[in-house]
Amino acid sequence: MSIRPAATLALTRDTSNGIEVLLLQRTWDAIFLPGYFVFPGGAVNEQEPEGRDHAIGVEDAAISQTMSLVEGGADYMLAAVRECFEEAGILLAMDKAGNLIGADHPVMADRQALFQETVSLAELCQKHELTLPLDRLAYLSHWVTPPGPPRRFDTRFFVAVAPEGHVASHDGEETIAHLWISPAQALENHKAGKLLLGLPTIRTLRVLCDFSTTSELMRYAHANPPEAFPTDPWPALRKGKPILLEPNAPAYDEAMKLDPEGAGSVNAQITPGDPVEIAAGVVRLTAPNPGMMTGPGTNTYIVGFERFTVIDPGPANEAHIERILALTGGAVDQVLVTHTHHDHSPGVKLLKERTGCRAIGWPAPDCAGQDTGFSPDEEPAHGDLIKTEAGLLKVLHTPGHASNHLCYLLTNQELLFSGDHIMQGSTVVINPPDGDMKAYIESLYDLLEEQVQFIAPAHGFLMGHPEAVVDYLITHRLSREHKVFRVLEAMAPISLKDLTAEAYDDVPAAIHQLAARSALAHLEKLEAEHRAFRKDDLWHTMNPA
Repeated sequence: MSIRPAATLALTRDTSNGIEVLLLQRTWDAIFLPGYFVFPGGAVNEQEPEGRDHAIGVEDAAISQTMSLVEGGADYMLAAVRECFEEAGILLAMDKAGNLIGADHPVMADRQALFQETVSLAELCQKHELTLPLDRLAYLSHWVTPPGPPRRFDTRFFVAVAPEGHVASHDGEETIAHLWISPAQALENHKAGKLLLGLPTIRTLRVLCDFSTTSELMRYAHANPPEAFPTDPWPALRKGKPILLEPNAPAYDEAMKLDPEGAGSVNAQITPGDPVEIAAGVVRLTAPNPGMMTGPGTNTYIVGFERFTVIDPGPANEAHIERILALTGGAVDQVLVTHTHHDHSPGVKLLKERTGCRAIGWPAPDCAGQDTGFSPDEEPAHGDLIKTEAGLLKVLHTPGHASNHLCYLLTNQELLFSGDHIMQGSTVVINPPDGDMKAYIESLYDLLEEQVQFIAPAHGFLMGHPEAVVDYLITHRLSREHKVFRVLEAMAPISLKDLTAEAYDDVPAAIHQLAARSALAHLEKLEAEHRAFRKDDLWHTMNPA
C-alpha cells in the first residue's frame, strides 16, 4: 500500500476564555476515520506546485529544510490552505493590496468549484489576483499512519490563526459538522466519549493547551520545529541473519535503544531462555509459554547487579525458574508481581522455596483465572517506592485488565514495567467482572502523568514513544465504545449477543464470544456513567429525562 503525502491545518482563534481550535466531523461513510473530529486537511495533489507562483512569505527551500525534505515543503502548506478552504470555507489569502481577504471576497463563491476539482487553487489565485502568505502557517508535527488502516498518509501538521470575520462551515459531504472548541475541552470531551479523536489530533491538541493566546502559540511554533519521528529502517538480526526493521516493526524501538549506532547487533525475535539486557541493571528473560494470549511468552525482568529483584517470574515452569537462578546466582531478595493471572505469578512459590525471597504484590481477587496460591509478604500502596540496586521502583495501581494490577516505574531510567496493562502487538483483554473498562481507561490516563521514556511489557519488545502508545490504546477503546453506543441508540433494547454482532461486525464471527466480553465491559462502563442500563438481560440507553 502506498503512503500518500498529506497536510492538515489546525486553525485557531482568540476568545475571552483563551484559544479555540476548529474541528470538523468526518462523515460516517468515510473509509478512513468515519465520524472522527479532525482538523481540515487532505492529500497533497499534483497541482500543488503550480501554487508556488502565488505563495509569499517564505521560500520552498526554507520550508523544506524545516520539514527535513529535499524540496516540496511549500506544497504541503499549499495543500493545507486549499483543504481548509474546501472543507471549512476559510481561505488564508491576501489581495493585491496586501490585506487578508474578508469573508465577502468574490473568491468565496468559488469554493464549490475547488471542492469539485474543476478549478485549482493556483487558478483561483490568478483569477482573483491573490497571494498565499505561507509565513502565516507554522509547522507543528509530522505523523505517518501506522500499518493496518485501509489508507495510509504521511501527514504534516500546521497551525495558523483564522482571519477575522471568516465564518467556518463544513462542506456537507466529506464533513458533516464543525465546532470551535478549546483544546482542553476537546480533550475532556474525548475522554468522556463525546468526541472521537485520532491520535495525531490528540497530540496536537495537547500542544495547543499550553498556550493562552494565538500570538504565544505562533511564536512557539515558528521557533520550535518538531522533533522528527524515525522513518528510516534500522539494522538488526533475525535467526542470525542481518535484516532491516521498518519503523513500525515490533523490535524497532528496542533495536534503536540498544544499538544507537546501527551496527545491526540486536536480535529482532524473542527467544525464551535467552537473556537480553534492555537497560542498565535490567535483563529480560522470556518464559517458554508462547501462545495466542501470551505472544512469544511472559517476560520476566531481573533488576540489579549483585542482589536482584525479579518482576513477574511467570508460570511455575522449572526450567524457567532454574534459568532465573542461574542468571542471579540465587541472590534474589524480592520478587514482584504485576497481577495474579496464571502466566505471571505462580513462579513466585518456586523462587521463594529456592531463595527465601520476599513476595510483593496484591493478593488474587475472588474470581476465575487467578493464582489463588499467591500469598504476598508485602502489599504496596499506590505511589510507594521499592528499593532495588538499579534504582527506585514506583508502584502504580493500574486496574482494568485485573483489579489487582500494578505497574512498576524504574524512576531513574524512566522505564515502565507495564505487565499486561500495556502489551505489544495486541489490545489487552478486559473481561468482567474483574476486568473493568472504565478503570482501565482511567488508569491509562493516569500513566500520561508519569515520566516514562520506554515501556517494558510482559509480552513483547521494548516500546518507545510511550505517550503515543497510551494515546493509541485510549483512542482505540473509545472508538469501539462509540460504536457500541451508536448500536445501542439505534437498536435498544438489545441483547449482548445481538449488540456484539453489530458493534463488532469488523471482526470474525468466530471470535464474537470473546468480543462479547469486551462489549460487556464497554456496556458496564456506560452503565457506570449513567448512559446505559440493563434490564431482563437486555441493554437500554438511559432516558435523558
